[in-house]
Amino acid sequence: MVPVLDVTMVVEQCWQPVPGGSGTYVVELTRALAARDDVEVRGLAAWHRGEPPSDVRPELAVVHAPLPRRALYDAWNRTGLLRVEHLVRPAPDVVHAPTWAVPRSSRPVVVTVHDLAFLRDPSHFTERGVRYFRRSLQRVRDEAALVLVPSEATAQDCVAAGIEAERVVTIPHGVRVARSSPADVEAFRRRTHLDRPYVLWTGTREPRKNLGALVTAFDALSPRLPDVDLVLVGPDGWGAVPVPTASARVRFLGRLSWEDLQHAYAGAAAFCYPSIWEGFGMPVLEAMAHGVPVVTSSGTSTAEVGGDAVLAVDPDDTDAIAAALKAALGARGRDLAQRGLDRAALFTWSEAASRTVDAYRSVSR
Repeated sequence: MVPVLDVTMVVEQCWQPVPGGSGTYVVELTRALAARDDVEVRGLAAWHRGEPPSDVRPELAVVHAPLPRRALYDAWNRTGLLRVEHLVRPAPDVVHAPTWAVPRSSRPVVVTVHDLAFLRDPSHFTERGVRYFRRSLQRVRDEAALVLVPSEATAQDCVAAGIEAERVVTIPHGVRVARSSPADVEAFRRRTHLDRPYVLWTGTREPRKNLGALVTAFDALSPRLPDVDLVLVGPDGWGAVPVPTASARVRFLGRLSWEDLQHAYAGAAAFCYPSIWEGFGMPVLEAMAHGVPVVTSSGTSTAEVGGDAVLAVDPDDTDAIAAALKAALGARGRDLAQRGLDRAALFTWSEAASRTVDAYRSVSR
């Protein structure tokens, strides 16, 4: 009989003001791990007065350290205090840091590196953020027993950054969506005043998402598609700036609930995600899982995830983005929609959890 692994996972990302894709990863992975009988996972977080929002609330017992986030991170990065085995009893077999918040521990530490975008273009992040990421990367090089990455693109970046290839394991994320009925979509569109077909973008608004190029491409294309809107969904992140457009057909919906996000995907005529760089690109996979034709960035992990089910273009070429959008909104879109559904079915959280447990077991002692 295979022994049950005891794992402590840092779930602090769920309390961040903008949990983003990393928050989704924590919630979905812990949910999939909870369905297994060969692993038990406890959460570890900083001290907080309340719970995180319900859509990013991990479904597991959480141990809270006696320090708020910044002080806890400083203790881990600068002093080496508050080791996991001093906070969690009994001490776990393995510690998992699913973001750059890497705790100290004498037990094997597995770290998920979603991307190294801060090395590619530090201007897309705050100076303090870059310093923190670089310090955490150095600790991952020195201390991580294993590094999990969601894509081969990120795996290559990790090796280039000095992490030995034998310590890097690629485990793609899964995807979970909810099917929306026509009535659900219609009700959502009435509430949000979406009266015309629309191209959708979702994510956290920050410089590397390349929203300016998307809006420029849409503005150039819109005279040829007078009945189509562009809908931008998601919260502001660091460095979010007003997106320049003279068109009333560019709509900003802000952050939506998980249920309304499903309706937004289901009602879209096409999805466009021309990000400069991503570690994985969950919105692309979510759109494909809803049967929505996708346009995304060539040479990035989003194109890797999409394979032949997406139209991949140079994210700096607004003419190419516009042409791909026109194709996705036309006859080509039907083929892309079916290809997307078929490809998205290959990405499951149960498979991600299975491979993650294998990774835990490979370093446990």
